[in-house]
Amino acid sequence: MPLQSPSCLAVDPPTRAVRLGRPQYDLDRRADGSVLLRARETLGPYPARMTDKLVEGAGRHPDRTLFAARGGDGAWVSITYGEALQTARSIGEALLRRGLSAERPVAILSGNDLDHAMLAFGCMFAGVPYAPVSPAYSLISADFAKLRHIAGLLTPGLMFAADGRAFERAIAAAFPGDVEIVVSRNPPSARRCTGFSDLANTEATSAIDAAHGRAGPDTIVKFLFTSGSTGEPKAVINTNRMWCANQEMLRAGLAFVQDEPPVIVDWSPWHHTAGGNHDIGLVLYNGGTFYIDDGKPTPAAIGETVRTLREISPTWYFNVPKGFEALLPYLRSDDALRRTFFSRLRVLWFAGAGIAQHVFDEVQQLAVETCGERILFLTGFGSTETAPYALARTWHSGHAGNVGLPAIGLDMKLVPAEGRLEGRLRGPNITPGYWRRPELTAAAFDEDGFYRLGDAFRFDDPDDVSKGLLFEGRTAENFKLDTGTWVQVGPLRAQVIAHFAPLVRDVVIAGADRNDVAALMLPDVEACRALAGMPKSASLAEVAAAPAVREALRERLCSLAKASTGSSNLIRRTMWLLDPLSLDTGEMTDKGSINQRLVIRNRAAMIERLYAAQPDDDVISIDASP
Repeated sequence: MPLQSPSCLAVDPPTRAVRLGRPQYDLDRRADGSVLLRARETLGPYPARMTDKLVEGAGRHPDRTLFAARGGDGAWVSITYGEALQTARSIGEALLRRGLSAERPVAILSGNDLDHAMLAFGCMFAGVPYAPVSPAYSLISADFAKLRHIAGLLTPGLMFAADGRAFERAIAAAFPGDVEIVVSRNPPSARRCTGFSDLANTEATSAIDAAHGRAGPDTIVKFLFTSGSTGEPKAVINTNRMWCANQEMLRAGLAFVQDEPPVIVDWSPWHHTAGGNHDIGLVLYNGGTFYIDDGKPTPAAIGETVRTLREISPTWYFNVPKGFEALLPYLRSDDALRRTFFSRLRVLWFAGAGIAQHVFDEVQQLAVETCGERILFLTGFGSTETAPYALARTWHSGHAGNVGLPAIGLDMKLVPAEGRLEGRLRGPNITPGYWRRPELTAAAFDEDGFYRLGDAFRFDDPDDVSKGLLFEGRTAENFKLDTGTWVQVGPLRAQVIAHFAPLVRDVVIAGADRNDVAALMLPDVEACRALAGMPKSASLAEVAAAPAVREALRERLCSLAKASTGSSNLIRRTMWLLDPLSLDTGEMTDKGSINQRLVIRNRAAMIERLYAAQPDDDVISIDASP
């Protein structure tokens, strides 16, 4: 998770003016060691339905672009607020005629595009829940087990995929014949389908407006899937109240969106809460414009993002840390790109994982070099169950790991756990629970109605709450050595990734009930190949076994040990984890994060090799004392 070393900007530059919320907080320290934290300000009013903002936008600025995406020829295709309302009403009418409901909702299998957006808006207008499902469960999975689980849990009445042929095997594996299939193009050969245009061209009547009027704060808008420790996706209920309240919280924090409609360039998948709730909501709620970015936050796919950022100047820009890392070489080398990118940018935002301090610092430094001002690089913290905006840092900090303070209208309880403070939240943006899983819902809330995040925090400055909170990792990942010493996996993982950069992409920390800590390292293949001076044709195993790579790993293991303060952060043994992590077994989520416990369970033989009395040649070990 985010690192916590100080900023390396040599001179404190001026900061671009931007209006941000900075509430005051009341702190209540209880006798049991728990802490209650709440902003003194009151959350402002919010609408009963998110689609009220679509109706409002279509009335105030019908010709303003709401969504834009590249067409097949590379030119931008736009949908205005007025067109979006008209299409949403038509699609909503078509859904009503099919008798769809929460018991028979809409499932969307394909990724971000204009048809996906309009189908989602049509569902919202009709009061029919929809479930955007990770395309990885259809296109990458080998057994479709997660997709079949999702279909069984939802019992959808209609399923959409933009390209029917691409999803044909997944459709056949997971969706029974009574589920209507809707596609934009290339219908599968073995299944009758409805064209998306048939929905969009349905004549809207007073029935859809009446249905829209019946929808209210507790109407389910969508189901978003998240995986637990079992790796089995859970359907998080998202209501109008959750989404609207959360956007009002966000609007209070990023107050500048009240002054100018936000313009964003965004790739974030809509089956995740960040893209589908936070980012779409930020635009719709505040009358902005959303440019769909076909790029991805990887070195191989960032080029499409760069192409778009050369044309479109965002006012708010979000990416995950790996995306900023992939973007950095282009920002360094392309002055025209930097000028366009930073020209009207108010805020940079990262989330989803920890960002390396050097990336955090260099992005800000490039802004200073380009426009003479620091552009605030902010972040926050949330989950699918919080819709997702929960904590936010709306001020400059040299600590990349500072995630800020709770949003206005949200109560936070910090409970002592394993030497840290476990975070719990209560407010109007919190999910009512998991669809058709009452036992999971009951376990997710404590006796006071607070949602258990399962994450640990600590105050950046224990004597000054206004300095914010530092994220300390998932409490479920932590474990004890056989000495009874707790190992805090989140902070240690972040420390290891930073120390071994750029050779290590991620790490799995082991050692439960053992005498000391060990680690499985996931290599950054390109960085290791460059160090070894090997061609691209060299296999991963050959690169990992190269003497220069092994020696670099050993040297960094030694230097990490010298900086260790005790057995809880002293790693004595490591080896490369070269076999791909499995999406189907839950080792890796569709967004690329690692389930530490499942990897350790599934790779038990590797763990035994790490801890063998006479380790084999693949294990790199050191003799070090804390």
